[in-house]
Amino acid sequence: MRNICMRVNYDGTDYFGFQTQPIGNTIQDIIEKSIKFLTGEEIKIHASGRTDAGVHARGQVFHFHTESKIPLERWCMALNTRLPEDILITDAYEVPLSFHSRRSAKRKTYRYTINANQFADLFNRRTQLHHPGKLDFKAMEKSLSYLIGTHDFTSFASRHSTKDSHVRTLYEARMVHDTSMCRDDHPRDQGIIHVYVTGNGFLQHMVRIIIGTLLQVGEGKLQPEDMKHILAAQDRSAAGPTAVSKGLMLWSVEYEDLLKKT
Repeated sequence: MRNICMRVNYDGTDYFGFQTQPIGNTIQDIIEKSIKFLTGEEIKIHASGRTDAGVHARGQVFHFHTESKIPLERWCMALNTRLPEDILITDAYEVPLSFHSRRSAKRKTYRYTINANQFADLFNRRTQLHHPGKLDFKAMEKSLSYLIGTHDFTSFASRHSTKDSHVRTLYEARMVHDTSMCRDDHPRDQGIIHVYVTGNGFLQHMVRIIIGTLLQVGEGKLQPEDMKHILAAQDRSAAGPTAVSKGLMLWSVEYEDLLKKT
């Protein structure tokens, strides 16, 4: 028995999330069917975490057990020829049987992208939230600083969360402001904002609720200091709305030295 671990990128626009659901059409369903076609085995893959409908990934990690003798270097090519164009396997590793994509993960990073220009980007519209209204970037950056550390994130969790504990640790929360796509002589263009959030784990809708709240700070509806009061409330109604899923991307999952090419 072998334990194969892979990294996968996907555009989640046309899927109902990563994890298998009764209605089907998930990333997991598609990958498992491709593995079965390749090996003949009924395989169940286990991911580093689920992503919701419409959410993307450039660093999702999953593993599965197989008796197949396919050489490691052939897995990516063999699967990619059987996968749709919006799902791409980028790396394959052989790991100890004790390795688990979710339980072995040390840190995860999500990126949320906001297009703050006057007009949406036609070619990146599937991976950006378009927000043409004026935003206070300095206030947004300041508000993010209150989230760093270990907190009870109940205010930023879906009301449908089934987790026993909402305590999570955020190691980093930062903004990158890219003005390269601003048009000359168009003062309403504010550029592209990427928000990166790194932590030991995330709750359902957590990053999207953080972004929805962050936008209210940028719009002047909330002050940066309100973020710490929202955290302390431990009440979903205290935070802002849930931002749309298409701007969110699972950026990376870290395993210390476990997934390094030799």
